[in-house]
Amino acid sequence: MVKKHLKRYFVPKTWPIKKKELVYVTRQNPGPHSNKISAPLNIILRDLLHYSHTTKESKHILNRKNVLVDGVRRKEPKFPVGLFDVIEFKDIDKSYRVVLDDKNKLDLIEVDKNESNIKPCKIINKTAVKGKIQINLNDGKNILLGKNEYKTGDTLVLDLPKLTVKNHISLKKNVLIYLTGGKHMGEIGKIKDIIGNRIMYARDNGDAVETLKEYAFAIGETKPIIKVGK
Repeated sequence: MVKKHLKRYFVPKTWPIKKKELVYVTRQNPGPHSNKISAPLNIILRDLLHYSHTTKESKHILNRKNVLVDGVRRKEPKFPVGLFDVIEFKDIDKSYRVVLDDKNKLDLIEVDKNESNIKPCKIINKTAVKGKIQINLNDGKNILLGKNEYKTGDTLVLDLPKLTVKNHISLKKNVLIYLTGGKHMGEIGKIKDIIGNRIMYARDNGDAVETLKEYAFAIGETKPIIKVGK
């Protein structure tokens, strides 16, 4: 039996909540994002946006059916919202994207209408399905394509909520990456070399850093395709 709540002491370090304020906090439902880079909608509404003060108020907001995550209406306060997801509030005409702040805490940045309908997704696997290629993405989305033209590790920029491919970013040298794990999580750098399962990238100050390939999320050629900081 899955417990309904989680003790605050054991929440991921990326969750922007006070661990000693109360004993329990909402436990998010299982989902495509890891707990490190996602949080339940209730935490987003209450602790990040301060649109609610209690779980009851969060439920009331969600029951109005005006909250969308990646273009899909969500009503469950435990629904996990993760890195680069877009949250829209139709009644107040505002959209936010989930990012990491400079302290590696989950944060939200407001985005305009032109950016609220796109989302970068990393290809984590590919399989052949009835003559087509099924692309499995980092946020649990799956899309079918007629051609096998993308590689695992590449980034697809999707049109939300249709999930059509608007752009493609290869994981290769001189591409900008966003680190989604490891001790450098949340950093942005430019790939200098790829050797096996490791990547060398350069920070803005020129420092060279080594990280695992699995932590690298391609986000642009010369500049990020989305807003990733305030």
